[in-house]
Amino acid sequence: MSMMTRLAATMAVAVVSGSSLVAQTRSVFIEDLTSPELRDAITAGKTSAIIYAGGIEQNGAHMALIKHNVIARHVAGQIAERLGTALVYPIIPFSMNGDPSAEKAGHMRFPGTITVSSDVFLGVIRGVTLSAISAGFKHVFVMGDHGGGQAELKLAAESLDNDWKAKGVHVSYITLTRSAQQMTAYLTERKVRGAGHAGTIETAQVMAVDPARQWVHPDKFAVSAAGPEAVTGVSADPAAATAEMGRVFLDYKIADAIEQIRTALAKK
Repeated sequence: MSMMTRLAATMAVAVVSGSSLVAQTRSVFIEDLTSPELRDAITAGKTSAIIYAGGIEQNGAHMALIKHNVIARHVAGQIAERLGTALVYPIIPFSMNGDPSAEKAGHMRFPGTITVSSDVFLGVIRGVTLSAISAGFKHVFVMGDHGGGQAELKLAAESLDNDWKAKGVHVSYITLTRSAQQMTAYLTERKVRGAGHAGTIETAQVMAVDPARQWVHPDKFAVSAAGPEAVTGVSADPAAATAEMGRVFLDYKIADAIEQIRTALAKK
């Protein structure tokens, strides 16, 4: 083999190795990819799409409105990383949060909360899911971090699965009921209170994904816990929350979702 031939072979290996490295470190979030990169990732085996709904709502004086969205992005990303065959669609940023009319109800009593109707939420979930199917994904998993809208997520998944399963495409609803029970049990075992809205469980999760401490303000815990909920917007004391506790809770969610996804994939 001539020197030029050896050099060409070495360069070819380097190019292939470099491409493999890029592929291995590529983001699991489709918004970070180009369209050809997404197409190639699906062809290479990333055949599952995760569609995760978050929400923007008030969380008292101690926690930013972004709570559900940052939790959802973290959990969705970890699910995809650990599965190895999934990619994540942009987090759905809005949820059903009450009546925005003059007769304000629920979280709409407080500034910053954003709400959409049941029909709009259902339509968005259906539209994003159909977009994933159009892109070439064979398995789509829909889930939500906010309590409101779970019925709509389930309805969208079941109806679209019925429409597409004959074509080899499946849509599944993932519920986080078991992990929610685990979190409550964790607090009960340690005699810690704070399982309600913007309390210990939710605050701890945000703390775990907030290394810059921009979204949680511990100096406002006492204000949020002072009550009543009609004034503070918080229904549980967040004072016991820690980032370490939050990591445990996030792992509960991730493991719960992965188990359901793997079970669903095994049945298809």
